[in-house]
Amino acid sequence: MLDYEPTSRRWRTPPFDPRFPNQNQTRNCYQNFLGEPSPADYHRCLKKMNRRGKSTQPCEYYFRVFHSLCPMSWVQRWTEQIKDGTFAGKI
Repeated sequence: MLDYEPTSRRWRTPPFDPRFPNQNQTRNCYQNFLGEPSPADYHRCLKKMNRRGKSTQPCEYYFRVFHSLCPMSWVQRWTEQIKDGTFAGKI
């Protein structure tokens, strides 16, 4: 499923995602950060699991994917916008 070895905590690279077959992975980065329109990606995963009172452990996959694909400046800016309530996307 993914190129991740839980015993050694090594993360090589995110696996191929057929939703994003092109070389440009900008949309893949945004998708895994936010979850637009898929309800299973990181921030929506957190919201759903917290609402249900379940562990957010399954959301770690999306966290690792967007941290691998996205420039950190984007992640920091988006995270600040979410905290300030000014983020343009729907979570």
